[in-house]
Amino acid sequence: MKEFTEEELTKYNGKNGKPAYVGYKGKVYDVSTSFLWRDGNHQVLHRAGMDLTDALEQAPHGGDVLEKFPVVGTLRRTGMLNK
Repeated sequence: MKEFTEEELTKYNGKNGKPAYVGYKGKVYDVSTSFLWRDGNHQVLHRAGMDLTDALEQAPHGGDVLEKFPVVGTLRRTGMLNK
């Protein structure tokens, strides 16, 4: 399974035909097929290509909503990018 850095994850932002990947608790999920992630955006707050671990702590739903999507890798958090 591929290991993504936070910087690599930003390339999977769902724009211009790219897949939409999001990180959560060390895993990377492919949310490309979800209409809720159209064009790499979910609601107004979240964007594909980001680690959403901290953001989902304050969402009206838990991270378990991501479990229906395929895991495409693991995420190595480096703290180099702002969440």
